[in-house]
Amino acid sequence: MVATLGYGAQPRAVYAVDPDRSRGRLFDEAESPTRTPFQRDRDRIIHSSAFRRLKHKTQVFVYHEGDHYRTRLTHTIEVSQIARALSRALRLDEDLAECLALAHDLGHTPFGHEGEDVMHDCMAPFGGFDHNAQSLRVVVKLERRYAEFDGLNLSWETLEGLVKHNGPLITRDGRPLGKFKGSELPFAIRRYGEQQDLELWSWPSAEAQAAAIADDIAYDAHDLDDGLRAGLFRIEDMASVPFLASILAEVDGRYPGLETSRRIHEIVRRCITRMVEDVIGESIRRLAELDPRSAGDVRNAGRAVVGFSPAMQAAEREVKAFLFAHVYRHENVLSVRRKVARIVRELFDFYLTRPDRMPDEWASGLDNAAQAQIARRVCDYIAGMTDRYAVDEHRRWFDDTPDLG
Repeated sequence: MVATLGYGAQPRAVYAVDPDRSRGRLFDEAESPTRTPFQRDRDRIIHSSAFRRLKHKTQVFVYHEGDHYRTRLTHTIEVSQIARALSRALRLDEDLAECLALAHDLGHTPFGHEGEDVMHDCMAPFGGFDHNAQSLRVVVKLERRYAEFDGLNLSWETLEGLVKHNGPLITRDGRPLGKFKGSELPFAIRRYGEQQDLELWSWPSAEAQAAAIADDIAYDAHDLDDGLRAGLFRIEDMASVPFLASILAEVDGRYPGLETSRRIHEIVRRCITRMVEDVIGESIRRLAELDPRSAGDVRNAGRAVVGFSPAMQAAEREVKAFLFAHVYRHENVLSVRRKVARIVRELFDFYLTRPDRMPDEWASGLDNAAQAQIARRVCDYIAGMTDRYAVDEHRRWFDDTPDLG
């Protein structure tokens, strides 16, 4: 059991996922003589075309607004760093946590959450859209690089963690949970479930939980950073949030008169550090209480073993509320969101009626296809677009593409 916060590599804990006991891949492959299954998964993700496209996909600010704001790629790298830090302190398998962090946004549409919302609305008659489910679809089907299979043929543990990003998706008897309660699971998850059981009723591994909370920490801190640098709010506005006010007081007390750029960085780095250290301390407490003897015990614990303390969880909710009010709902952001929503919606409607206008590899085989099949193909095509490509495609077919400037 973990007792201290170590900085160097330590032996994996008994509750960590053991790469030597991986449940394997959907398609059998010879094991690598030099890499564990999760190191191999990580490498496949990094070398995928979907991963490369993240560099031109919106996090909050669309590409034309400046080169210094986060993109999906830089966000993903930051999540990966935090996930590894948490995993090292908790003696988990760092490679699996890194894998899940690197893959978690592969299914995101262009233009961030606005693109996702519009795509879900467009696909409502055809099973909807969910970016976590689309990430699964990317790695099991849409990446077409290998001679013997579609997708990346990742390990069971990587797929499990990717799908159960925020916990179980169904009850033990198959009823959807969380945001899917009262409806059905996303198309991609249901379809893949016909091939391999990812045990959607159980909690994911501790490594997957570390990657999920690393995502929260990264976008909380870095959306504060980007929002400040974009001038959407002032540093002093953060004093309305007690957690941020205490950090601001600490920075200003230690470095009075600090120039703005350094002041922002000192605030953001302390935000990350406090959250990371809280997660480590709280997770150590939960693990000691549960005393799991295997990764299976973590999956069957009935609750998360990696997470914020109650006090930090409340503070983090306040940070999110602040960001919602001052960044995500800021008129400058909303103005661009309305424009990109139109781009995505009009592209979808156009390709749905004219699928032959898509590139040959996407239009192939749709001549006599049902509308649901065409819609899913159009969805896959648009979801894989970068912001720039989506704008260029809209200009190609329409005369009145919105100016995002």
